[in-house]
Amino acid sequence: MDWNRDDIDWHSFDVHQWRRDMIDPFDDHSFVVPAYGKSAHLERCLESLRAQTHPSPIVISTSTPFRGLSELADRFQARVTVHDPNAGIGNDWNNAIRSADSNWITLAHQDDVYLPDFAHATKSAIRSNQNALLVFTGYRELLGDRVIPGGTLLLAKRALQEFAFLGRSSVMQSRAKRRLLAFGCAIPCPSVTMRRLPGFVFSEKLAVNLDWDAWLRLACLEGAFVRVNRKLMLHRLHAGSETFNGTQAGVRQREDQQLFEQLWPKIIARFFTTLYSMSYRRALN
Repeated sequence: MDWNRDDIDWHSFDVHQWRRDMIDPFDDHSFVVPAYGKSAHLERCLESLRAQTHPSPIVISTSTPFRGLSELADRFQARVTVHDPNAGIGNDWNNAIRSADSNWITLAHQDDVYLPDFAHATKSAIRSNQNALLVFTGYRELLGDRVIPGGTLLLAKRALQEFAFLGRSSVMQSRAKRRLLAFGCAIPCPSVTMRRLPGFVFSEKLAVNLDWDAWLRLACLEGAFVRVNRKLMLHRLHAGSETFNGTQAGVRQREDQQLFEQLWPKIIARFFTTLYSMSYRRALN
């Protein structure tokens, strides 16, 4: 495209933002692992991130460093940042975002596994959709060392994705983006790669549904939600996860009701909350 210096409003020109925008997404992405405690699965997660066909820098962000963490990070060429205080998962995620130097960030969950093409496919989608707010992929569920068939909730998420995307790889309109989230959070959080946005933070008042809340806020902004319709990560199911603990304690049900009430009249919100609560109980038994 032809241009000259007179076409630019030099008074409002931000040279630093221009330089960031000119960086190819293949060189402007980081994996950040918000590590809490000493997870038995952290090493496997880091191994999968280092084994990407197109690697990105790896950062471990934690408020609970343990003996041997530095050595583990060195094995996988990861950088460690320590923050305090330990003030909940929202605080952990916000510190994780701040620890990255890149414009695009995958918050890699410490118990999960990322297949070798995850980074390449995600960064290719970013390159093809320069107006993207976030990119997410499909996933499978991991129980122990075994990949298991998807349950009812996983199938429901896939159906909601199809309903929102209607065969497309991206959606721009706020209505379509909110449709993806209106019946529950159909975006698998561990697979999300998000654009760094000024002022964006995860809610520190929520314990389970902070991802759903964040995507609802992003859905109101100009920009696309992009789906890579391939299963490129393995999400681990286990009794020690935040989601499991929050579901058992009833926190998830309360937060479901809170977010559904942002989208629906109270009586309909209560219906959806009850429906999901029944699904959670079946999954836990």
